[in-house]
Amino acid sequence: QVQLVESGGGLVQAGGSLRLSCAASGRAFSTYTVGWFRQAPGKEREIVARISWRGDNTYYADSVKGRFTISRDNAKNTLYLQMNSLKPDDTAVYYCAADLLYIPRNYTYWGQGTQVTVSS
Repeated sequence: QVQLVESGGGLVQAGGSLRLSCAASGRAFSTYTVGWFRQAPGKEREIVARISWRGDNTYYADSVKGRFTISRDNAKNTLYLQMNSLKPDDTAVYYCAADLLYIPRNYTYWGQGTQVTVSS
């Protein structure tokens, strides 16, 4: 098992930046594909970005391409999401998730989430 704890959310003005972190504990973090998801009020949860266990394969939702960057530091058991040029539409609860599959369909482990609010 792996436990995930997100941090770094907050309130930011449109055009600003935030960096989310996801600290992992438990079974070897470096063996998991990890991803960031978000869920806005009244909307379904959607994937934002994903990174493979070695960090050599990434995926981004079209809505965040060119603005968000996912990265991981396996030595620190930490996942990051650098979010630049934030828009009000980015407002959501952001979750990190992990799974042993290289390209997971359903992630097994989830954090509790961190709120990101972007004001216009």
